[in-house]
Amino acid sequence: MSSSIYFKFILIAMMFSLAGCLESTFQLSDESRLPKWFVVPEGKDRRDFTVRMELYSTFSGGQAVFKLYNKNNFLYIQKYTVTSSEQPDMQSRQLKSPPKGFPKGYPRYKVITINNITDIIELRKMEPLFYMTDDPQIWQELGVKQ
Repeated sequence: MSSSIYFKFILIAMMFSLAGCLESTFQLSDESRLPKWFVVPEGKDRRDFTVRMELYSTFSGGQAVFKLYNKNNFLYIQKYTVTSSEQPDMQSRQLKSPPKGFPKGYPRYKVITINNITDIIELRKMEPLFYMTDDPQIWQELGVKQ
């Protein structure tokens, strides 16, 4: 391999390693409200939007990217990125006494703060969906003020 090809290969590999690797993608359930940090244009309804959460592995631990999409055109309108080094609560957490009716290890929660607005994500089972929770008992057990 010539040195210029080798150099290009190393450069491309470094770029991908800095960006991180996509681990999983989740879509907000149609049953769920939008995350509190997204600002919806006046006159629009929850049904007009969907949210995607992409989780990446990075050298610094992890990264979550949230994108608000127009449901009809599927163009993203707003995007927020948070890292686990900035937000240690982003790691999945469980309740001390999980409610009945969920698969083992679920539900799991992620506490996310964007623009000084905190919200809690709920993963109910191993599926590509997530939910936002307003349950005051969950917020209290996770030590988050509503």
